Amino acid sequence: MSLESELKSLNSNDPDPSITTLPLLKHEATPSPAQQEPNILKELETKCAAYVRHDVYGTMGRDHVPFTEKLLLGLALITILPIRVALSLIILVFYYVVCRVCTMFSLPNGEDHEQQDFAHMGGWRQAVVVRSGCFLARVLLFLFGFYRIRETFMELRIDDDDKSDKVEHNDESDEPERPGVIVSNHVSYIDILYHMSASYPSFVAKRSVGKLPLLGLISKCLGCIYVQRESKSSEFKGVSGVINERVQEAHQNKSAPIIMLFPEGTTSNGEYLLPFKSGAFIPKAPVLPVILRYPHQRFSPAWESISGVRHVILLFCQFVNNLEVTRLPVYYPSQQEKDDPKLYATNVRKLMAHEGNLKMADIGLAEKREYHAALNGNYSVLHQKDE
Repeated sequence: MSLESELKSLNSNDPDPSITTLPLLKHEATPSPAQQEPNILKELETKCAAYVRHDVYGTMGRDHVPFTEKLLLGLALITILPIRVALSLIILVFYYVVCRVCTMFSLPNGEDHEQQDFAHMGGWRQAVVVRSGCFLARVLLFLFGFYRIRETFMELRIDDDDKSDKVEHNDESDEPERPGVIVSNHVSYIDILYHMSASYPSFVAKRSVGKLPLLGLISKCLGCIYVQRESKSSEFKGVSGVINERVQEAHQNKSAPIIMLFPEGTTSNGEYLLPFKSGAFIPKAPVLPVILRYPHQRFSPAWESISGVRHVILLFCQFVNNLEVTRLPVYYPSQQEKDDPKLYATNVRKLMAHEGNLKMADIGLAEKREYHAALNGNYSVLHQKDE
């Protein structure tokens, strides 16, 4: 074949039958972001089961609800909600006035200005603050629909093999040691109101709470320990030292305010128990485990996957709310647990999960933020993590 004929063959539209043509590889169409989102969300719901809401209003409190539920919600919005909001504000202001009067001409405790409190006043001032605080917290719970709180006090079961250990823990005294800290699972901000009504303990709170109107003074009367989550590690060490000192003080001094800690560090949907941080167990003092559950049929009081404003509105619109409390015996750590706070925390967590019929989930705040980001449509955070 001449050169001229070859050029004509190349330029012709009809392919040369002598030349074998291979089919092109088909480009597999990648799913669009809109198609990927449901799959990603399902995977996250499986992974983050401890943060998934299970009630009539569903995820984010925005699922489609039956007509009867809409009717009940509409009636509550114009009847129950305004009354509960108004009375709640009146009670809050009244208790603020009580705290203001009782703290007048009284110096706060503590050299660190950021950690000063009025929980160490003593005398009639402290008695008025504590008793009125317990009573008004229970009134608020009643106002929120928690008309009856079912409390179960579990007795300490001692096996024959453990008797010698229990005697050693109690130092052979008739009077048991006072716990240095109350530890509880964390489901909702309602948890704080219950513990206030039951024992009026000190809490760990954000530093911004101490500067809020009304709540700032009340938190100082509670003896709250303020933390800044975005702070440097050195500051966290300082806060850990304050917690350690306060727990030891509460353990050794009956007149000192007891500390209340949520070792999970964040809230769950109430069906799971997240990993415990070891901060409450480093002081080596006995702990009092308390388990909270919120049985529900319509709206779940668990503060998960829902905005604060929407949660408060739906909670106030529910006429009856339920709370079940299981108070376990004081847990006295063994010498091995005292030497290993992580072991101490793990054993207390296992006990609470068993007695409270709770599932244990090995996820934390990082997974919670991923799940919330996906619910809000921010999938870029997940893609950046994968990269």
